[in-house]
Amino acid sequence: MTKSPLKIGILNVMHDKADTKTRLQHVLTRTEIPVELHFYYPMTHYAGRDVPKAVSSILDPLDIHEAATMDGFIITGSPIETLEFDQVHYIAEVRTLLKTLGQHVPNQLYLCWGGMVALNYFFGVSKLILPHKLFGVYPQTILEPHPLLQGLKDGFKAPHARYAEMDVRDIRNDPRLTINATTTKGKLFMVTEPTGTQTFVFSHIEYDRWGLDAEYHREIAAHPEIDYARAKHYYHHKNDYDHPKFNWKKTQRTIFDNWVRHVADHRNEDRSIPKR
Repeated sequence: MTKSPLKIGILNVMHDKADTKTRLQHVLTRTEIPVELHFYYPMTHYAGRDVPKAVSSILDPLDIHEAATMDGFIITGSPIETLEFDQVHYIAEVRTLLKTLGQHVPNQLYLCWGGMVALNYFFGVSKLILPHKLFGVYPQTILEPHPLLQGLKDGFKAPHARYAEMDVRDIRNDPRLTINATTTKGKLFMVTEPTGTQTFVFSHIEYDRWGLDAEYHREIAAHPEIDYARAKHYYHHKNDYDHPKFNWKKTQRTIFDNWVRHVADHRNEDRSIPKR
């Protein structure tokens, strides 16, 4: 008997919601496993105003009860990591979602800011502002093997784009958490907890070839008075910005394929994570 498709929910809080949806549709449907994707936006993000047509036409309002029925769930990044969590005006809705995921959804993947807010909610890990934006494609060091890293070797490339980092001391002091991989200079790439339910990835591995370039241009368009640095180790030649590398393609395919298979293998398990 053919199994029903995996139901995977995605809370899309990225600035480029359409591109993010397209990227995640691509990376989550590569395996032989049928997948049914449900994309959401936080309703309180648009409290007191109309939801833009560009959002409502491609995303559904977050339905907490529906989210609880998913086999897997993803919360994306968002360019709000410099804000305190309580300054995010839809944070209560996100925390309600996190509570629901922790109680009902056996497979959770948190990307960049999604990883930050989830690590803080479930484990009390603090967020620290970096002195400079971590922006570029960097080699990673595998500290502890993990099924999602299977197929990757030390030095695998990953794109990073963030102004904040979770407190590594908090993570290391919590016996429930494992740092599985970092950049070669110690910036976080992947953190996990022992049940295999939750994975926190602090890299935009969903980005396509042009993702970092688009992020750079978005920032300079928003703040032309600021001299933003371009992404490091990303372009083929200095001063040639028309040919960025896509040297994290294997990383992207490996981790998302491994995660989809993990969801398929654990879709019926109940693994709630106790809050601190």
